Amino acid sequence: MKLSKSKAMKIFLLATIILCVGSKIYFDKQVGPVNSSNDQGIMVKIPKSASTTKIAKILKENNVINSDITFRILSKMAKTDGKMQAGEYLLKENMDAREIIDILVNGDTVKDMIKFTIPEGFELKQIIERLEGKGLINKDQFIEVANYGDFDYKFLKDIPKGENRLEGFLFPDTYEIANNATEKEIIVKMLNRFDDIFIDDYYKRVKELNMRINEIITLASIIEREAKLDKERPLVSGVFYNRIKKDMKFQSCATVQYVLGERKPKLSNKDIAIDSPYNTYKYYGLPPKPIASPGKPSIEAALYPKESEYLYFVVSKNGEHHFSKTYKEHLRAKNEN
Repeated sequence: MKLSKSKAMKIFLLATIILCVGSKIYFDKQVGPVNSSNDQGIMVKIPKSASTTKIAKILKENNVINSDITFRILSKMAKTDGKMQAGEYLLKENMDAREIIDILVNGDTVKDMIKFTIPEGFELKQIIERLEGKGLINKDQFIEVANYGDFDYKFLKDIPKGENRLEGFLFPDTYEIANNATEKEIIVKMLNRFDDIFIDDYYKRVKELNMRINEIITLASIIEREAKLDKERPLVSGVFYNRIKKDMKFQSCATVQYVLGERKPKLSNKDIAIDSPYNTYKYYGLPPKPIASPGKPSIEAALYPKESEYLYFVVSKNGEHHFSKTYKEHLRAKNEN
């Protein structure tokens, strides 16, 4: 049946309206926030003389816009091409593209950045003390967020909320943050660094070892505290694996020092008798959680221990460790050092 010209025109107009409305809805969605519920700041650096195309690509890579193409179209519509300024910006996933363009055009950069360094082997309480000492955090707020905040990371999925939940997972490194960064933004930055370090091959290796990530990081934290030289970490790790196989206690001084809250150079008999699940002189196996933040060499040592027949080690006068296969050899090495 042949349609009349008027009916055909009505259908065409209706289709055009539907297409326009659909396109408008899609465009608005692409221009809208990536995640309206995420208020965490993301540091984004825009280089000098960057084109709108380059800027859009950078923003997309940092997940603060939905579409680099839509961003470029919006910039042309707003006539802001060539007007967006270089610098470091604190942007968020809950910002829409229009808001981000305004920030870049106005040059609302983060002018005052603060650096802080967390050394390898720092405990959570030491991290908190350092950040509080620099005036970067409210201690109580930081602890509350660390223990009970919501964090979407694969390595944390099996770790319940509670006291010292993030012990071992705030990666030791040098960080640069905005002077008005929140406690959660600082924590997220450190967890993101851990996420960068803990690559897919590490997750596969954890499965091969039939262990959990928390156990690997706990072992890595003990290795971090026991060994000062990177070259010795795989050997130290191998000793602990050998002791597990032989159903021997770890007898790590570092775990007792963690319980005591001080790093005593020599432990007394009373110290090593303290009743705590972290006391590896008293209890078999690993402590329930890490005792410090391990660096990458210690994490790799926990994942890839060096095979040997060693069951003991003691630090020598030059700072290196002497490794022994028997208790008799170990006692001799202790007496010599």
